[in-house]
Amino acid sequence: MKLFKNEILIEYFEDKLAAVGLVIFTILAIFAIAPALFSYQNPYDLTQLYLENSFQAPNPNFILGTDEQGRDIFSAIMYGLRVSLYVGFASTILSVIIGFTLGLISGYYGGWVDTIIMRIADIQLSFPAILIALIIMALWGAGVGKIIIAITIVNWVYYARTARGVVLSEKEKDYAQSAKALGMSNFSIIFKEIMPNTTAPIIVIATVRIAVAIILEATLSFLGLGVPITEPSLGSLIANGYQVLFSGYWWTSVFPGIVLMVLIISINLIGDRTRDIMNPRLKR
Repeated sequence: MKLFKNEILIEYFEDKLAAVGLVIFTILAIFAIAPALFSYQNPYDLTQLYLENSFQAPNPNFILGTDEQGRDIFSAIMYGLRVSLYVGFASTILSVIIGFTLGLISGYYGGWVDTIIMRIADIQLSFPAILIALIIMALWGAGVGKIIIAITIVNWVYYARTARGVVLSEKEKDYAQSAKALGMSNFSIIFKEIMPNTTAPIIVIATVRIAVAIILEATLSFLGLGVPITEPSLGSLIANGYQVLFSGYWWTSVFPGIVLMVLIISINLIGDRTRDIMNPRLKR
């Protein structure tokens, strides 16, 4: 694939901001994949918590301080990163699979199939994404698996509409018409001929929507409708710290918030550069 060729990688790193974003994201991803290697404690192992360490300001022993239960904020952030990134990537992958497939089918077949799929998408897009997610989570309750499904339901429409738009133009091109004239099945034409030529915009959107999924998860967790307390995310850490933010214990909420902000910015920088590379007309 073109994106993985050496010259494309060189071109990617010509943008200094994108390179910085990729480095920062890589570091955070490493922390998330193996938090036990970098954290002071497992913040959700009760045997490692001591109440005498509660609400300690940042110091040499706890570089980002502790919360009301004596949990090391730095360690909690490492474990929270793992959940936030897992939810972001898992929901995006599911959204791409569902939305991309429905978009291909909708654009290729047209008619009543296209009408049904696109009207469902239009109805969903008429409501704010956070409202739909709030309703789903309020009905289902908290849980990592449930929030992944909720975000998938919210996000699939963006991929479906994008894929449909590309397919509408691709299916009229000579290669698609030739495949149809040769008697190839619709399945082969859609998934072997047309699909490889529609992946570029989907990859770009997916890169950006990962950040949106993480923000949506953080928002739901902040409101108490996301991940349970036993499976912390950056959003739930911010929510826990917010309760005592104005009591002088600012570090319990500020540091998780900063990490979330840096994570989102790094993903957006990567997404912007990916967009420029995969669409030369948008290069700056």
